[in-house]
Amino acid sequence: MKKNTKISSAVIKRLPRYRRYLYELKKKGIEKISSKEFSSLIGYTASQIRQDLNNFGGFGQQGYGYSVEGLYNEISAILGLDKDYKMVIVGAGNLGSAIAKYTHTYKGEFKLCAAFDVKKALIGQELDGFPIMDYENIVEYVEENDISIGIICVNKESAQEVADKLTFAGVNGIWNFAPVDIEVPSWVAIENVHLSDSLHSLAYHMNDIEKLENEKSKKAKAGK
Repeated sequence: MKKNTKISSAVIKRLPRYRRYLYELKKKGIEKISSKEFSSLIGYTASQIRQDLNNFGGFGQQGYGYSVEGLYNEISAILGLDKDYKMVIVGAGNLGSAIAKYTHTYKGEFKLCAAFDVKKALIGQELDGFPIMDYENIVEYVEENDISIGIICVNKESAQEVADKLTFAGVNGIWNFAPVDIEVPSWVAIENVHLSDSLHSLAYHMNDIEKLENEKSKKAKAGK
C-alpha cells in the first residue's frame, strides 16, 4: 500500500498514544491484537485505528490482526524514536526542575545533558543531577555536544530570544514551555506546550458533564 506523504497533525498526535499502549501490551507478553481489541483498549474506533495506520502503509494482516512488537517498532520508527536525542534545558527554575525530573526518569531515547540559566546564584549547582551552566555559554555547548533539542522553561519575554539562540547554535527541535508561541525557521521543529490550554479543556469537559447530568436530573424529576 502506498504511503500517504501528507499526514495530518491529528494522526501524528495519536501515534504516541498507540505506542504507549503497545508498550504495555508488550510487557504483558501479548503478541498480537486485532483493531477491534485495540479499539476497546485505547478508546478510538477500529476504523480510526486502521485509517491512521494506513497512512503509513498499514501493518496488519487480515485474519491475524497486528503484531504487537512489530507495530510498536514501526510506530517508534515513524516517530523517529529509533535513535537518541541529546537535550538541554534553558531555565532552571521550578518548571525547569520539574521537566528535568521527568526527563531524568524517562527511560527512553531522550537524554538531558545540562541546564542553563542567567542567574549567577544557580550557575555551578545541579538540577536533579544535571549541571547548571551559564547561559552565555550555551551556543558553544550545543555545538560541541551535538545537542538536537532545546527545552525552553523561561518567561514569555525571554522565550523568543532563547529560541533564536538555540536555533543559531544548531538544534533541530524546540520543546517550548514558555506561555507564548515562538517562531523558528522552517528547518527547526517546534512544540509549543501551553499547560493552561489543557486546564481550560478540562474545565470545559467538567462543565459539559455537569450540564448533561443536570439535564438527566431534570428529565428524571419530570418523569416522576
